[in-house]
Amino acid sequence: MSEWLDRWVAEHETDLSLWRRHIHANPELARREFATTEFVATRLLAAGLAPQVLPGGTGLTCDLGPETGPRIALRADMDALPMQEDTGLPFASAVPGVSHACGHDAHTTILLGAGLALAQAPELPVGVRLVFQPAEEVMPGGALDVIAAGAMDGVSRIFALHCDPRLEAGKVGVRLGAITSAADTVELVLDSPGGHTSRPHLTTDLVYALGTVITGLPGLLSRRIDPRTGTVMVWGAVSAGQAPNAIPRSGRLVGTVRTGDHETWALLEPMVREIVDGLLAPTGVRYELNYRRGVPPVVNDVVSTRMVEQAVATLGPDALSDTPQSGGGEDFSWYLEEVPGAMARLGVWSGVGDCLDIHQPTFDLDERALAVGVRVLANLVLADAG
Repeated sequence: MSEWLDRWVAEHETDLSLWRRHIHANPELARREFATTEFVATRLLAAGLAPQVLPGGTGLTCDLGPETGPRIALRADMDALPMQEDTGLPFASAVPGVSHACGHDAHTTILLGAGLALAQAPELPVGVRLVFQPAEEVMPGGALDVIAAGAMDGVSRIFALHCDPRLEAGKVGVRLGAITSAADTVELVLDSPGGHTSRPHLTTDLVYALGTVITGLPGLLSRRIDPRTGTVMVWGAVSAGQAPNAIPRSGRLVGTVRTGDHETWALLEPMVREIVDGLLAPTGVRYELNYRRGVPPVVNDVVSTRMVEQAVATLGPDALSDTPQSGGGEDFSWYLEEVPGAMARLGVWSGVGDCLDIHQPTFDLDERALAVGVRVLANLVLADAG
């Protein structure tokens, strides 16, 4: 069905590696992906396509295929992390304190390759929109900017791949339903008159109040919410006081609350506020609760998931793999608030040595996965009947 796709991949595997290494060596943070955007746009223009840079100057979309009828979108994120790379690779990040430790260099390369390959197709059964998205690594995510710019107008379905270092290169993990979690941030700032630790009854004991919330909020959430939703609340930062004999005047807690259930996500903020108020009321400590909603869970619908399974199956009998739900957040979920779609996990582990996890300074990937990703995205288009 796609001899031309096999031919394109064979002729351009080296290009895929070179593109990925260029992007990897020149990472750009969220909403600063100007050079990466230009790199992609230049290659699409050279292929006779018409990329449209998004209003912020970073990220772009590009349509190909039939202008009428259904259109599916293929999305890749472009931004890097504010993290020093420690791989020692010859093409390691040349930007101090910034690196592609999440695989977005691969995502961008794969979508660029898929777009250029599809541009060579004799005929496409459905319209395609390539979406190169900025700012996935910051909440609530650049996907909202892309949607606001009208990139989902006329789109009937959307797909994406995300690197997974737990899967071997050549495999693709697929899951029906929630594949990532909603991720919100909870910040609690407490205020007290302070005082001597010998006389806590003459003031309000801020540290005691902190401890009450530290243990009480996660515990009560676990008793109020069905555990099958995968909801978990964990504190990441705690600060208060310096002296052992002084009750501090201020303190701060910061943590995340995550859930794999979309309905539960809508309930979390009011529930957290109710529980915190109940825990702190007896202590007399004043507080300010800042609850910042992040992203919804990515929930793959039935039809889109089956399409991904079929696209992966064309790679061979061993390519398709199950994958567990992740507790991490992904702003691809915002697109699924607009249209149905699915995200799959692209295996990038070489199969030798330790699995180097994403968001670690040593993360790297097996570049054989690049051609696999191109084939999956292209096959999604070729098999689509609308």
